[in-house]
Amino acid sequence: MQVHFIEPSVSPKGILVLGVDKDHKLTKTAKELDAKHGHFLTHFLDQREKKDKLDEPLCLTAPVELKNVTHVILVGEVEDVIELGGKVAARANPLKKDTVTVLVESVMAADKAAEFAYGYKLRSWSFDKYITKEDRKNHQPKKLDVAAADVKSAEKTFTRLNAIYESVVMARELSSEPANVLYPESYANRIKAFEKEGLEVEIYNAAQLEKMGFNTLLGVAQGSVHEARFVVLQWHGGKKGEAPLAIVGKGVTFDSGGISIKPANKMEDMKHDMGGSAVVAGVLHAVAKNKVKANVIGVMGLVENMPSGSAQRPGDIVKSLSGQTVEVINTDAEGRLVLADALWYTQERFKPKYMVDLATLTGAIVVALGYRYAGLFSNHEGLAQSLQAASATTKEKIWPLPMDAEFAKAIRADQADVKNSDYGVGAGSITAAQFLEYFVNKTPWAHLDIAGTVWSTKASNLFDKGATGFGVRLLYQWIEDQVH
Repeated sequence: MQVHFIEPSVSPKGILVLGVDKDHKLTKTAKELDAKHGHFLTHFLDQREKKDKLDEPLCLTAPVELKNVTHVILVGEVEDVIELGGKVAARANPLKKDTVTVLVESVMAADKAAEFAYGYKLRSWSFDKYITKEDRKNHQPKKLDVAAADVKSAEKTFTRLNAIYESVVMARELSSEPANVLYPESYANRIKAFEKEGLEVEIYNAAQLEKMGFNTLLGVAQGSVHEARFVVLQWHGGKKGEAPLAIVGKGVTFDSGGISIKPANKMEDMKHDMGGSAVVAGVLHAVAKNKVKANVIGVMGLVENMPSGSAQRPGDIVKSLSGQTVEVINTDAEGRLVLADALWYTQERFKPKYMVDLATLTGAIVVALGYRYAGLFSNHEGLAQSLQAASATTKEKIWPLPMDAEFAKAIRADQADVKNSDYGVGAGSITAAQFLEYFVNKTPWAHLDIAGTVWSTKASNLFDKGATGFGVRLLYQWIEDQVH
């Protein structure tokens, strides 16, 4: 889809999007077109039973006199133009036309025009690369023409937003790939290509990780034919020597549960148990594309959790990179084992100002917060508040949950320092976060449990059903907030 910002006076083509104001009256542009073509819009609105504001786009066939236009979509005034773009995409794309022309007054301000196009593109993407029938493939217009009061300013703003769009889509695609295509080695190879964006990329293989002492991460991977990989991304956009912002992601490319095997129902969804690492990839990609003036570190622990004769067993005790020993109670509580080594490595090597991890960590977070909110856990109030502020801006919703010493005591092991699960306490998402805190030292740290938000069984205003890319826009906004 090519996005063009155009003068408001342009002759429309394809699907025409027009505005209705808060009083249910046609806006200036819509009124002028309506008067030229027999007041067809006025008649349509007069016949509506509901006379309140338009919450959803309305579509009607264009009159033959309106040359080169096949359909007219009417939209009401909204505060969130990004979501309006997504709503229009959901209404317009199924009509399968090559051009969409947007002549809506509330969209014409430069930033608004760019945001509308950004929202339109976010909603238009879907994962159809393995569908061979053309009539089942996703349709997007070839051209999206958006009227802007200042075309050059709109283009400048859109360049920044489009880099974020590309990065969200990258995270969605990574999360959507089947596990026979995306496994630790192939995943790491994809990330290697980020070097062309100016990122430093380090990839460690299993032999190197064994020498370094990544035993909790390697324990998860030992049942798979696919070797573990550990990826470090560095962006040096800030001042030399300035403490970086670090983002750490769980990258379990498929999670069978290991010996503590999961039920068969919906196990196929475990291909996106690497959603946290996909966010890390997306955020670092966006930071590099937009040349953000901050030092940013991205860390990804990539493993596959499979049952086999060589798989880790419940009851095994492993020594983590931190030196602390971990008793494995449940091999399906594997993500925290991957993150334990990844977090320790990150805080030891990079001494970050703030460290945030993202993980599809627990089913308990879905019980607590459903599919609209990710869980937020932190040892630093200022960091938690800054993440909540970024959440309010992007509308990728997060909700703070408690941590305390009693929950930390619950995961102390009888035969090791800590255990990776406790069946008797409940509060599974909290005890998982408490486990992670053992591996962050005094670093200001936050954990986002995104198990309920990275994948959706139904479409939303800004994504089709499937992978959502949740977290990329949130963390990118958070990084920009730290700079300004």
